[in-house]
Amino acid sequence: MEQLQTPVSTVWDLESIFPGGSSSEQLKTYIAQLEQDITALDNQLADASAPATVEETAAYDEVIGSLQSMAARLSESGAFVECLTAQNQHDKKAIQLESKLHGMNAKYENLTTRFQSILRLTDDQVWEKWLEREEVASIAFVLNEKRQEARERLAPELESLAADLAVDGYHGWSQHYDTIVAKVTIPFTEKDGQTKELSVGQAANKLDDPDRELREELFPKWERAWGEVADYAADALNRLAGFRLKLYEKRGWEDVLKEPLAINRMSRATLDMMWEVIVRHKPLFVQYLERKAKLLGVEKLNWADVDAPIGEATGKVAYEDAAKEVVEQFHKFNPKMADFAAYAFNKRWIEAEDRPGKRPGGFCTSLQDSKQTRIFMTYGGTISNLSTLAHELGHAYHQHVMNDEEIFNQNYGMNVAETASTFAEMIVSDALMQNASTKEEKIALLADKIQRGVAFFMNIHARFLFETRFYEQRKSGMLDAEQLCNLMKEAQEEAFCGALDVYHPHFWASKLHFYITGYPFYNFPYTFGYMFSTGIYALAVKEGQSFADKYDALLQDTGKMTVEELASKHLNVDLTQPDFWEGAMALVVDDVKQFLELTAE
Repeated sequence: MEQLQTPVSTVWDLESIFPGGSSSEQLKTYIAQLEQDITALDNQLADASAPATVEETAAYDEVIGSLQSMAARLSESGAFVECLTAQNQHDKKAIQLESKLHGMNAKYENLTTRFQSILRLTDDQVWEKWLEREEVASIAFVLNEKRQEARERLAPELESLAADLAVDGYHGWSQHYDTIVAKVTIPFTEKDGQTKELSVGQAANKLDDPDRELREELFPKWERAWGEVADYAADALNRLAGFRLKLYEKRGWEDVLKEPLAINRMSRATLDMMWEVIVRHKPLFVQYLERKAKLLGVEKLNWADVDAPIGEATGKVAYEDAAKEVVEQFHKFNPKMADFAAYAFNKRWIEAEDRPGKRPGGFCTSLQDSKQTRIFMTYGGTISNLSTLAHELGHAYHQHVMNDEEIFNQNYGMNVAETASTFAEMIVSDALMQNASTKEEKIALLADKIQRGVAFFMNIHARFLFETRFYEQRKSGMLDAEQLCNLMKEAQEEAFCGALDVYHPHFWASKLHFYITGYPFYNFPYTFGYMFSTGIYALAVKEGQSFADKYDALLQDTGKMTVEELASKHLNVDLTQPDFWEGAMALVVDDVKQFLELTAE
């Protein structure tokens, strides 16, 4: 059993991956070799044609191996550079490396496109026999997926051209947004009267502060800061969307959700059913928000109140105590999960220090070549930060159990990735609530737990509504910053059922997720993950530690089947029907009812 070593470092170790950061000679050599290998495979595939017999398919075993190796190494170098730019937004060498890797990824996409064309042109009978070969049987689902994808796209040379143009176009606008964010600071006056400029990551942490006066002072400044860069952010968002829509048009794709649904391996029927069940239960969550307003002594909540803690029980939690809590609670469910978390802390895989210059938000990134992960966040000592820590370690554990899978089978959708992270969060939050020593502490922890439901059912829903409507309107032309603000506010009012008196019109500018090019519609997968993991959690609570192996098996399958197949195989449920979603919702509804009872006085 891995024991947690103390003191627990708040600064991650990147030196063990590539010493020297953005100036690393090892990284330079690693990338150069990868570049050579991509060129070599490019030459190898130049005159390749579809196999005419089953025997000829053996010639592609080496190609498949090379593609998987390159994917792992692109993951390794890309994740490392992402860590560099996150920990220091002013690391210009890292930003240059990021641009170079975008170019290499485009070349890799070109190779993949050419390989997919070979799959597409393979005779159906040869194809069926090909997949039966022992060498590729384990990745048959992914190969079938790649073949089908090729049939729905442009000719290979046009897809290659689009990928090349995306480097300085599509992905370039995403990088430009990062440049914009790096310039944003928010003035804040400390209790001693000193005013300092906060990074967006530091300011975002303070927006969750229990002190309402602090939030009321800071939120208008936050909104104003994003307003000052709104025109630039609007340019980036419009150009991103324009590129994406034009490519969809050329492919003959009319539905803007076609790509995100395919990436997440889920059907529109599943997505619609999930939202349908959520909307049906929203009135109860409005009651929760109204009760929270009463507890905070206001008539209606404003945007900055929604995530604010309730009560004194949500005071500061030292980082080391947070690490101990996570490991202890993981152990009660699954000792292997606890061992992994302790190992991650001990090996300094987590960046949590609260300091200027860091990117806002949190993430977990996979280094598939070295079979490691790294977690990034800014830990401010709140219960919310503790939840984020557990959340990101859930992501890391998911990758950990996938490490022995073939690289092609490790490419799981964001929705099931969010399942593992949200599940980990639930383990910790439920334990904290059950161990509460007073009624006040229980109320505070219960509110924090319910708050995640509000985020997924209302905040994320607002993002989904905004992005869906934005893309439809963008088909007719660009939208200026004012139009985007109006669209955002309308989506928030609808998603929150009018429960707030002040909204966040510039949310579209402040939220990184709208600008991520790798995952269009970086919103609904969060809600799916929350609801899916809630349903799984109900089973875990019922079965106890015996469920741990089933959970690991489910995670291991996430890269090689659709979510509907995954749910059917491991949970025996149909995601296109309401029963599973209603069952998951019942747990959250019970929490809200308990909260309303405890706060009835």
